[in-house]
Amino acid sequence: MNIETSINKTRMDFRTVVMAYLEVTKPRSVVLLVFTALATMVVASAMYGPVAMSQLITATAAVTLACAGANAVSCYIDRDLDASMTRTQKRPIPDGRINPPVRALYWGLLLFVSSLFLGWRVNPVAFACLWGGMIGYVGIYSLWLKRRSSWNIILGGFSGGLPALFGWTAVTGKVDLLPLLIAALVVLWIPNHIWSLAIFYKEDYARVKVPMLPVVCEARKALHCLISTVILMVACSLLIYFAGSWGTIYLATAIITGLAAIGLSTYVYLRPARQNAWLLFKFSSPYLFLLFLGMMLDTWL
Repeated sequence: MNIETSINKTRMDFRTVVMAYLEVTKPRSVVLLVFTALATMVVASAMYGPVAMSQLITATAAVTLACAGANAVSCYIDRDLDASMTRTQKRPIPDGRINPPVRALYWGLLLFVSSLFLGWRVNPVAFACLWGGMIGYVGIYSLWLKRRSSWNIILGGFSGGLPALFGWTAVTGKVDLLPLLIAALVVLWIPNHIWSLAIFYKEDYARVKVPMLPVVCEARKALHCLISTVILMVACSLLIYFAGSWGTIYLATAIITGLAAIGLSTYVYLRPARQNAWLLFKFSSPYLFLLFLGMMLDTWL
């Protein structure tokens, strides 16, 4: 092996390691959650007055590191499940790209501790939101409920709304009704997002004995719960309109995306095929993105 070949191999190995540690943080999930925080920062800044750019950058870095760290720790906790499920077998830990697995735990804790340092520099309320997110996602969901109860998504999902609440508190230093409703919207979005995925991968979840609702009850009952949470989610998005000082952009976005969500979930309810559940799952993330984008555009324009 000549020197040039050795250098190229070293570069490829380094890139593989970097990508593995990035992948274990679930970057797609991080991007969406951080976007909800950015949206509430924009809305809060418009209502309470602008804040220093340095504070916004610090807050954005804090919530990004917190979400990434919580995901990495969760991947370490779920490493045995991931190794047995078709959907997750190629993740860095079961695939052997992070070995020994405890390195993912150290990586996640490093990211989260860094987020706490930055969060404390923002303000104590924002700092508390970061802690709440870690306790809710890792403690309540991953360690306690995920393998024990079909309520895992309902109770464990509260952590999903905390990035949006964090964004508001990072600007204002306090909690108000509007950001609580926005956080509740994300919490109500999570069951639709996860249960539609669990319907598609029902055999996977059943094999590892994770009691997701579509696994432990008949399909009709699971779909009834799913469409109920979608209706509550859309209702919450409209309640947000009446609780804030919004224009037509947010209202139009909430109505159009809400009708699409209800229509698609109704279609899945009437025709409960795996592929239809997959379509609902693929729609769920763009729904949340468009709704928070509508908040930002309404605020700016």
